[in-house]
Amino acid sequence: MKTLNKLTCLVFAGASLASCNRPELTQAPFSKESIAAHIKTLSSDEFMGRKPFTAGETKTIAYLEEEFKKLGLEPGNGNSFLQDVPLVEITPTASATMLVTSPKGNFTLKGFDDYVIWTQRTDAKVSLDNDELVFAGYGIVAPELGWNDYAGLDVKGKVVLVMVNDPDFGTESDTTLFKGNTMTYYGRWTYKFEEAARQGAKGCLIIHDTAGASYGFNVIQNNWNAARLNLESKDYQCAAIGWVTGPTGKKLFEAAGLDTMLMVQAKQKGFKPVPMNLKLAASMQVKVKKDLSHNVVGKITGSKHPEELIIYSAHWDHLGIGKPNAKGDSINNGALDNASGTASLMEIAKVFKSLDPRPERTIVFLSVTAEEQGLLGAAWYSKHPIYPASQTVANINMDGMNVHGKTKDIVVVGVGQSELEDMLREEAGKKDRYVAPEPHPEAGYYFRSDHFNFAKIGIPALYLENGIDVIGKGKEYGKQMADDYTKNYYHQPSDEFNPGWNYDGAIDDLELLFNVGKRLAFSDKWPQWKPESEFKAIRDKEKK
Repeated sequence: MKTLNKLTCLVFAGASLASCNRPELTQAPFSKESIAAHIKTLSSDEFMGRKPFTAGETKTIAYLEEEFKKLGLEPGNGNSFLQDVPLVEITPTASATMLVTSPKGNFTLKGFDDYVIWTQRTDAKVSLDNDELVFAGYGIVAPELGWNDYAGLDVKGKVVLVMVNDPDFGTESDTTLFKGNTMTYYGRWTYKFEEAARQGAKGCLIIHDTAGASYGFNVIQNNWNAARLNLESKDYQCAAIGWVTGPTGKKLFEAAGLDTMLMVQAKQKGFKPVPMNLKLAASMQVKVKKDLSHNVVGKITGSKHPEELIIYSAHWDHLGIGKPNAKGDSINNGALDNASGTASLMEIAKVFKSLDPRPERTIVFLSVTAEEQGLLGAAWYSKHPIYPASQTVANINMDGMNVHGKTKDIVVVGVGQSELEDMLREEAGKKDRYVAPEPHPEAGYYFRSDHFNFAKIGIPALYLENGIDVIGKGKEYGKQMADDYTKNYYHQPSDEFNPGWNYDGAIDDLELLFNVGKRLAFSDKWPQWKPESEFKAIRDKEKK
């Protein structure tokens, strides 16, 4: 491994000149055999799909704790390798219809077909009781952009109707405010519900649009009367949250006597929310189950700046046992999603542990629970961090590694967010690789994996997708492999360990992620959010 020369050190903003004279580091090699063995174990039928609240979790947690000890990691939560994550399973049974009271006459909407609602409250029954409906544009409050869709309106006790994605989506007229067709945090559906709750709304309904959501309404329908895990929280929650179809949204506008052009006008700064003079009535019976899940956390204490840390993360959970497929297999083994990321987390820990001299900053290895239920383990950590956010240098997250061979490219999810991607680009260049543009920035994948919860508390976070420019086979082959996984394996029992997998590409990607973390571990540098990032203000406030 090459040592840094003085010019590189000066360019590497914030690095001390003294580091240029550091002796060359030694480290253990990455092992394909080790990664494969971990994936094979974690995705075996014995682990029953690794769903929280099941015997599969018990086996997984025990395995990870034992492996962390074998690696020589220190307990990451005081004297424990575990962080308790209290979760609540909420199963609503919604009324079959929703009554809409209108000056033009009353009518009903049909559950599942016209709308899907659920709740995050733990009351035995929640309901909308002829509550007023208000159109609040995109439901965004972004002070740094001078944008407030709730300006001048009290929505306490009311239901807000909002649009998915953010105002720049689908328009070429202004691509500077909300990053054009690249979804921002404000466009994410979870944000809409959170902001509505902060505003005191009783309910929030999002108008579905396939392009804006990046999936069809059939995906939403999977939530109809389905059990959902949530964090136990005393924060205000809307009584009812959910979606209505695009045609249902138009029907509500027509019943209110409003022009649907309001949805176009909502793209402009200064748009004012509009009371719709409609009232909604529906109810849900609620069944609640509470239990504890666990994050698993180990660390290597830094030799020079132990109070400053870098967190590597990967989620250990999957979907457990479900409906049998055509072959009669009901276990969702989750080999790629995310036994591969969990195995990679342990492999990176092994290599960091082998470093001589050891890292100057503390390296934390965090395997989180309940990602598949809504990023809940990472969300709990962000709300109850073991280490202060102000002392956390960066998060590097892994989810679904490359098992199809070496690629020339690597994809950064959320381009334009932080300087971590610039560091990755430099490391890729040293290996004659390149960073490819995210293929679907409008889908908001930056907000759909665990790193997002670190970003929400101001910690710069790096997350990759596998490249598709497969060496010797080309982009078309790589795209076919990615599409085949999505169609035939993603969240299906068929996502099983394959002894024929090629880990060369996974090793290449891990080396890049390791090298980014290693640079930070032997540096005084604090990577910054880029000026256009919606998370910059959070970090700036945290560091004051």
